[in-house]
Amino acid sequence: MGLWPRSLLSLFSNDLAIDLGTANTIVYARGKGIVVNEPSIVAVNQKTGKVEAVGREAKEMLGRTPGNILAIRPMKDGVIADFEHTEKMLEYFIQRAHNRRLGVRPRIVIGVPSEITQVEKRAVRDSAYKAKATEVYLVEQAMMAAIGAGLPITEPTGNMIIDIGGGTTDIAVISMAGIVYSRSVRVAGNEMDEAIIQYIKKKHNLLVGERTAEEIKIRIGSAFPLEEEMTLEVRGRDLVEGIPKTLTVTDEEIREALAETVSVIVDATRVALEQIPPELSADIGDRGIILAGGGSLLRNLDKRLREETGLPVALAEEPLASVALGIGRMLTDFDLLRKVCID
Repeated sequence: MGLWPRSLLSLFSNDLAIDLGTANTIVYARGKGIVVNEPSIVAVNQKTGKVEAVGREAKEMLGRTPGNILAIRPMKDGVIADFEHTEKMLEYFIQRAHNRRLGVRPRIVIGVPSEITQVEKRAVRDSAYKAKATEVYLVEQAMMAAIGAGLPITEPTGNMIIDIGGGTTDIAVISMAGIVYSRSVRVAGNEMDEAIIQYIKKKHNLLVGERTAEEIKIRIGSAFPLEEEMTLEVRGRDLVEGIPKTLTVTDEEIREALAETVSVIVDATRVALEQIPPELSADIGDRGIILAGGGSLLRNLDKRLREETGLPVALAEEPLASVALGIGRMLTDFDLLRKVCID
């Protein structure tokens, strides 16, 4: 292998783009599109240390595993919290993307949050190299979301994107393929789920699990009053009597539960608008703000932001996949990748 030039080798490798998210990991393969879209969860057998399942299979086990099997989320707040299991998870997804062919050494582009530290960058890179990558490029998730949402990022006009993921909300203003302003707040989808758990516990003395909280958020969660009231039956454990119990919650209650989390995102957006140069503010006034990421699917969040900022707000075409689609474009446009990747 030593005799081959690297550029020639990489022609034979299968380039991948990875959106390594707190909640989900999406892998995009060059020429194939999205090949993996699974929860970022690893189920580990504590007795043997063996990985029992990854992704969807592991998520099914959340809150249902016997004592010796632990469902771990190795990513927290958009960064690697558990190095060893992130590496195993990456390796598994990379193999899945290549139909478990061995010996494949891809070039990999990975999306990371804006305010990632040098140490965290190194952790991401090392994990990818250990998972058999030949070259690793890191790109900010907000930049990727903007590209994936089809914003004209190379033009000298201001584009504003808010990417609400599982662990972080990335807000960025982009012009001429560069980030003029970016901020990452570690409040996003997971924080919303946690807020719902705490609210129901406090108000109704009912304990619900992570998966139930996420379902409540998806089915009746909202950021601004809805046109018609919605309710949902929720099952959990009564904290007083210790037995299973069902109760009905309304969209209004869940809106109250989510109020604080939503306010953090709204405030961060306001701060961003105050900090950018006036010319770019004028552009954003014309074009508006684009929302991406799973958290942007929260009902009426666009309405709430419109009310608070007075600007037009629109959802990206495929909010859940915009980062992955953006990173995917990088695989075919290496010139653009060189412009936007971070050291």
